[in-house]
Amino acid sequence: MSASPRTGQLFRLGTPWPGLDPFLFAVHHVDHYPAGRDDLTPAVDVSDRPLGRDFGHPSGWNMYHGTTVPGFPAHPHRGFETVTVLRRGIVDHADSTGASARYGAGDVQWVTAGGGVSHSEMFPMLHTDRDNDFELYQIWLNLPARSKSAAAEFTMLWSEDIPEVVTDGARVRVIAGRFGDAAAPAPPTNSWASEPDTDVAIWLIDLDADTTLDLPAAGNAHRVLYVHGDDAHVTVDGTAVPAGYGWAPGDAGPSTLHADRPSTVLVLQGAPIGEPVAAQGPFVMNTDTEIAAAYDDYRRTGFGGWPWPTQDPVHPRDAGRFARHGDGRIERPGRDGDTRG
Repeated sequence: MSASPRTGQLFRLGTPWPGLDPFLFAVHHVDHYPAGRDDLTPAVDVSDRPLGRDFGHPSGWNMYHGTTVPGFPAHPHRGFETVTVLRRGIVDHADSTGASARYGAGDVQWVTAGGGVSHSEMFPMLHTDRDNDFELYQIWLNLPARSKSAAAEFTMLWSEDIPEVVTDGARVRVIAGRFGDAAAPAPPTNSWASEPDTDVAIWLIDLDADTTLDLPAAGNAHRVLYVHGDDAHVTVDGTAVPAGYGWAPGDAGPSTLHADRPSTVLVLQGAPIGEPVAAQGPFVMNTDTEIAAAYDDYRRTGFGGWPWPTQDPVHPRDAGRFARHGDGRIERPGRDGDTRG
């Protein structure tokens, strides 16, 4: 007699992908950008697009809120964190603390908005002789009330430092938490992921066809699995989860995944914060009064102002991958130690 499928919730992903406490949601952007011009803009006419709000995906790519370079010009956040996982392409970051960065495929940027930060995320077209394919996940992770006023900061998790567990037919990128003996780089100091016993994990899993992978128990955490890919299909503990669907197990026990076809699974897990959530636009607080205060503070202070000449700055073509922090510290992947700028 076969075992009954494990209890849980199967749901359609939609836009954005819904999260479970402590995660708020995730988005997945895939854009097949064309070749670029010398000024890092797309080498095609975009005058017929609704620039500044181009989310229609014509020709397989978006300008988003960009008007010259695709991306998201300066915008504020308060009260939570963004974890941006880049699989293909380039992101240029700038923020109200004076920090900036360029990161590329495989890198992860973890921003603690805390008490407030404005930042821009632009997608420069570096390649002039070929297409600029782009793929990005952005995950919103809540902060507990005691950390919502923390100083804004960002942490770079360079591709070279993110462990990958490879088994027969499976590859697991360990972005947060542990998977077997592999431990992810440390998250930011004020993150919920840095607190003891929160069991926060972010795993990006690629499965070949006819591959089985066992996931460890989730401790005291919620776990959600998001299945995607052109023809993805995964069975999780007896429940079929096709592409475009998520699965939230009904308990924190271990799971067994079997991919019938090549599939990608994003796994988010963490112990719930268990506090009220008041969210509006770019702010996530505990009460509506705090949301109103966030808007008022941003109108008055700009969360430190905007020290850049435009709302959508991009870095020089030859800048390479780097991070410059608000204190002047400069880091680059693959180098021992930091330098001061």
